[in-house]
Amino acid sequence: MPGSTPSAFLPTECDDADTVFRVTPVELTGQLICRDQDEAALVREHLPRHIDLTRAEAGCTRFDVTPTEDSLVWTVREVFVDDDAFAAHQRRVADSVWGHATTGIERRYRITRS
Repeated sequence: MPGSTPSAFLPTECDDADTVFRVTPVELTGQLICRDQDEAALVREHLPRHIDLTRAEAGCTRFDVTPTEDSLVWTVREVFVDDDAFAAHQRRVADSVWGHATTGIERRYRITRS
């Protein structure tokens, strides 16, 4: 998958003399919740390109946006190698076609660092 690196190949710790560097993955999980079918149509229209662009980003190891049984709700799971990669993604999205088209759609997300 483009932009995807299996987690087994990601360095999580590097011990160089007295310096220890840890990479802390960032995971976002939750739901994208549309108010009506018009918002859902916007998601369906713009989501494929948004997925392609995000999966191609440096540091993105997983990006899934999956429809649920409710036609107004999608399940979201994003994983980035670290805070810098996640922040770069957030900056890109804020000024993207996806970001502008879906700005008013409710997002219920939880962000964890492991």
